[in-house]
Amino acid sequence: MADNNVEELIKTVQAHRGVTGYIIVNSEGIPIRHSFDEEHRLLAIHYAGLMQQLAQKAHAAVEDLSRATNEAGNDLVFIRLRSKKHEILVAPGEKYLLIVIQTPQVG
Repeated sequence: MADNNVEELIKTVQAHRGVTGYIIVNSEGIPIRHSFDEEHRLLAIHYAGLMQQLAQKAHAAVEDLSRATNEAGNDLVFIRLRSKKHEILVAPGEKYLLIVIQTPQVG
């Protein structure tokens, strides 16, 4: 990702209502950039590891389903998890994973 593209992406993400943080993770599951303060840095690492594993498993599931249904070309595009307190959005890419944590919108 070019630095200009990354900066624009981060500005766009942070402009959305309810966004509390973001993490950019490399292909090894290591957070290379995040919006967490030093006190919550370990939380960013924890999110990164868990979401990297989830994305890998979801990608494998989509591939298996594609083979089973003879629908070649399907790929994982986006994951959205929602709990009572948080919504986690995961956008996997070829080299990086973008994780966005936000407060769920009511209604």
